[in-house]
Amino acid sequence: MKNILITGGCGFIGSHVVRLFCTKYPHYNIVNLDKLTYAGNLENLTDVEGLPNYVFVKADICDFEKMQAVFAEYKIDGVIHLAAESHVDRSIKDPFSFAQTNIMGTLSLLQAAKFAWAGSASTNLFYHVSTDEVYGSLHNPEEFFVETTPYDPKSPYSASKASSDHFVRAFYNTYKLPVVISNCSNNYGPNQFPEKLIPLFINNIRTRKPLPVYGKGENVRDWLYVVDHARAIDVIFHGGSVGETYNIGGFNEWKNIDLIRVMIAAADRILGNPEGHSLDLITYVQDRAGHDLRYAIDATKLNEELGWQPSLQFEEGIERTIRWYLDNQQWMDNITSGEYEKYYIEMYGNK
Repeated sequence: MKNILITGGCGFIGSHVVRLFCTKYPHYNIVNLDKLTYAGNLENLTDVEGLPNYVFVKADICDFEKMQAVFAEYKIDGVIHLAAESHVDRSIKDPFSFAQTNIMGTLSLLQAAKFAWAGSASTNLFYHVSTDEVYGSLHNPEEFFVETTPYDPKSPYSASKASSDHFVRAFYNTYKLPVVISNCSNNYGPNQFPEKLIPLFINNIRTRKPLPVYGKGENVRDWLYVVDHARAIDVIFHGGSVGETYNIGGFNEWKNIDLIRVMIAAADRILGNPEGHSLDLITYVQDRAGHDLRYAIDATKLNEELGWQPSLQFEEGIERTIRWYLDNQQWMDNITSGEYEKYYIEMYGNK
């Protein structure tokens, strides 16, 4: 495979995958397709936009005719599908948008791949990137999500992703489309849209704004540094078995409140604040509807079959992350003010 379509490549995880593939595989042609909704930001990829093996296409994955045209024009023989609506709170307020993008958009891409690869599918791969939230919630502290854990989505977001996973498997079983799926834990790191907990709280600590904590902060999440996730996607894309699912986790379980205190301690130290200076910003708010108690990934299969393991523990990863956001305050200011949208217009015109 030499012509790789990466959907959602201007988003948080997608931009790191695009960067890795463009720089590590100069013999690949990387087509970054993104609709540039609120979370898609071309400023995330200023360092690769001039590379000869990179091209950007602004398009909606729900536009089936456009997807067919992209597959034909760029002779796409591999797909890494990351484009998705991903914020749980937004899905609670607007489930229709999540169903449209995450389900119908994935179906549009699958159908385009099926038509484009008819008769040659053995040399192709459709890689669908999903989430651990499709598994629901863990209540036993000794239990972990594995690849065979039954699906039990609890939010409109996770329900839409679960449905898209099922469509991917259906195309494998019905049409023999070569697919692979990965389900990852919570990502963090540079370039994340600041509606998410970690960049939101870093920015709020910097600007002395409240740190809203759902319920008592007892919910547990497994945290995965985004660069490690991109590395995992690389090894799965190149070495994963067709038809298989791989769980990607950081082996970094934290209660939300404990994670927040670690962030505060690190941010205050980096900012030169007195110890505990920002603890008073913690503000407990009403819990989110359908809030899953605990997610935890067992990534043994990925480690044993493909040799992947995370390179960073959370304390080191969060230190790097905090320093990145503090060193790139203009990026954050552009995001929070909407100024980043002007970058696309300047680069590509308002079309």
